[in-house]
Amino acid sequence: MAESKTDGRDRRHKRIRKKVFGTPERLRLSVYRSLNHIYAQIIDDSKGNTLVAASSLDKEFKDEKSHKGNVKMAKLVGELIAKRALEKGIKKIVFDRSGYLYHGSVSALAEAVREAGLEF
Repeated sequence: MAESKTDGRDRRHKRIRKKVFGTPERLRLSVYRSLNHIYAQIIDDSKGNTLVAASSLDKEFKDEKSHKGNVKMAKLVGELIAKRALEKGIKKIVFDRSGYLYHGSVSALAEAVREAGLEF
């Protein structure tokens, strides 16, 4: 039986998560991308806590009329999560692309986070 796109992504995600782990010194920035939205959260895996989260569904983007799953929105979400992380004193992270190709909206979010001041 043929493998679906999500089955391949899940397999890649499991392989990535074997190596990528968020410690208190260097937290994990996890990205989830759906057809209509993009989500990001900074996680401390040693405690299992989400410390900072942002998505295209946040109230800051309520007035945005364009499609919320595109590269433009990913850049805005990246800037927002970086701003929130810096407010909490988070400077170093490790990037978890969740099995997605480092391409398009995932790379746009990562570049926006880097430009906003987080180090990974």
